[in-house]
Amino acid sequence: MLLTLTTTHTPATDLGYLLHKNPARVQSVALSAGQAHIFYPEATAERCTVALLLDIDPVGLVRNAKGPAGDNFALEHYVNDRPYVASSFLAVALSKAFATAMNGTCKDRPELVDAALPFTVTLSVLPVRGGEGLLRRLFEPLGYTVEAQGYPLDEQFPDWGQSRYFTVTLSGRLRLRDLLAHLYVLIPVLDNDKHYWIGEHEVEKLMAKGEGWLQTHPEREQITRRYLKHLAPLTRQAFSLLEADDDQEADEPGEVPVEVAAVRQSLHLLRLESAFEQLKASGATRVLDLGCGEGKLLRLLLREKQFGAILGMDVSPRALEMARDKLRLDRLPERERQRITLIQGSVVYRDKRLLGYDAAAVVEVIEHLDPPRLEAFAGVVFGHARPGTVVVTTPNAEYNRLYETLSAGAFRHADHRFEWTRAEFEAWGGQMAGTYGYSVRFHPVGPESPDAGAPSQMAVFEINQ
Repeated sequence: MLLTLTTTHTPATDLGYLLHKNPARVQSVALSAGQAHIFYPEATAERCTVALLLDIDPVGLVRNAKGPAGDNFALEHYVNDRPYVASSFLAVALSKAFATAMNGTCKDRPELVDAALPFTVTLSVLPVRGGEGLLRRLFEPLGYTVEAQGYPLDEQFPDWGQSRYFTVTLSGRLRLRDLLAHLYVLIPVLDNDKHYWIGEHEVEKLMAKGEGWLQTHPEREQITRRYLKHLAPLTRQAFSLLEADDDQEADEPGEVPVEVAAVRQSLHLLRLESAFEQLKASGATRVLDLGCGEGKLLRLLLREKQFGAILGMDVSPRALEMARDKLRLDRLPERERQRITLIQGSVVYRDKRLLGYDAAAVVEVIEHLDPPRLEAFAGVVFGHARPGTVVVTTPNAEYNRLYETLSAGAFRHADHRFEWTRAEFEAWGGQMAGTYGYSVRFHPVGPESPDAGAPSQMAVFEINQ
């Protein structure tokens, strides 16, 4: 398993300073099932190449309970490609061997940390589950020139077709820390597998290594799902964090289109302010923010003395941590701190902690629920919690055609399960009101187009007395 990284920056031996690895000697790093060796095949002022060679012990893989994933056939622990191909083992080796460079630290050449330098990376054997097309879709949007040499399954049997293995060369001018982050994330994504247990810490690593590029990558949904091994709870958590980072959920390409915008104001902020005004007008003193994310609506609610008890709930522990930090709960005076409670929970499960509140806000949440969960959500909010007022916002699908960057039929966000027209939203709202004993009224949110309406839409449910 071999990776080489070459630069022609002058002097090229500055690569040794950036990587914190001396070109004059071989270094080794211990891995869970072998060793990684770092050495320089060439090191001149004109051209410098560092090589990362992984020596994976097949017996060590079997001894390690977290070795090759799955047991699709009895001999998988003994018959596999793990010792020979670029995989999550290589990603881990990169993070261990070049940790300082990945963190963007260079004491001796600090001016090079943020410099875009010419680099060429060669991966000798890279498994690509998805073919050359996927390989290009992942790396070319990041500015790389991609060269890929494929291999047949067996040269003696050409009818068997091509294997999933490629020798890949990536060339581009970029910061070294960005290049290493791209490789760290995308090598396991292309392999569509990992050799170790996946937990919530992997979401944090993906957010850290994906900072600055994953948010806008056209394949971010597939990258996220594959990196997290398609584990639904973790992918939902990651999508919620990516959505929060958008500040406006990535559903306003280029913000509000010029032809319909009276003011260029964040649609996300408009939603929050609209929900806040409805909660305030309801006279509620005890309010819920369901799907509170990083706490932007909670911040508005805390500023209003009318609200004596505020509860924010989100399924993502990481989002709740962000909310605590941004609300500075540990610095609030005790009296203010007692007004707000943050809990982890889901809007599709009954929870007695939601009982006894006057009003609830559900801002851009329902479109993330598939039909069975949407039905469960209605039972939880309207049937179980039953606040006097419920404010629900969701995108207006009719407005999507005004976004030049959205193709026909595309959703505004990768994790949306549906996006409703105004008529569809009103039909759903009317059904919920009739079923659970509420009245309902509808409002546009954001600048309106004569034909398409507003970018978002709001339903305000009030319980029948």
